Amino acid sequence: MIGSPGAGKTMLAQRLPGILPGLSLDEALEVTKIHSIAGVLNSGAALVVERPFRAPHHTVSDAGLLGGLSIPRPGEISLAHNGVLFLDELPEFRRNVLEVLRQPIESGQVTISRAVGTFTFPAKFMLIAAMNPCPCGHYGNFQRQCRCSTGQIQHYRAKVSGPLLDRIDIHIEVPPLGETELMNRPRGEGSAVIRARVENARHIQATRFRRDPTRCNAEMAPAQIEAHCALGEDSRMLLRLAIHDLSLSARAYHRILRVARTIADLENAERLQVQHVTEAIQFRTLDRQLW
Repeated sequence: MIGSPGAGKTMLAQRLPGILPGLSLDEALEVTKIHSIAGVLNSGAALVVERPFRAPHHTVSDAGLLGGLSIPRPGEISLAHNGVLFLDELPEFRRNVLEVLRQPIESGQVTISRAVGTFTFPAKFMLIAAMNPCPCGHYGNFQRQCRCSTGQIQHYRAKVSGPLLDRIDIHIEVPPLGETELMNRPRGEGSAVIRARVENARHIQATRFRRDPTRCNAEMAPAQIEAHCALGEDSRMLLRLAIHDLSLSARAYHRILRVARTIADLENAERLQVQHVTEAIQFRTLDRQLW
């Protein structure tokens, strides 16, 4: 999420666990074992029943994020297993700390080698990152004037590498709210309504992958994408243009199809339509170099 300070990025991230499906018994057992090993299991709690939400400060070390010490213990990415890992002020994290996320995002696990042995911890988490568009935070803000030079803005954004951004499925802009929106907020859907829609989509995915270890669309391998994300001629031409104009990588191509498949599931659509692919492409803001 990219937007000015106070636009609501942190609030949106904190609300996300409220619309996610509850933990299955297998997932709850996995989370409980990790939290028990790390020594952060709540006293008196026999089982973790809510999805984890971890939000480490930007001063965290690579060992704190990935896991480490002489006898390795799970880090923040493993403590967020089956839950949410929220990284606020993304460019403020040290570059080497962010780069260690690349492999776990792809594999869903982290392996740490020490003299005493090699340890592998699960790390299937939903990554949410938030950042300002520039050091002062007001680039593109119609209410405040940006004070940053072009060099400062480029240096600030360069703190987050292209390969890491390429692994993030959805890029969205969070514009600041005006006084009218703040004072007269329209009533939207409640979390319970959205959660029911998400649970229905997850049920569709569970049925789709009932013969595979895959749990959801985000875990689809290329062969599964080919099988479950068939495109019509219009969608295929649209995606071909996007690949050419945006210079999309193979990874971004697959992530667009995964997101489009999920959008279709939320609408109970059996086949991918043009509007599903279009919306998924629109979520690649950073590929379009609008920032």
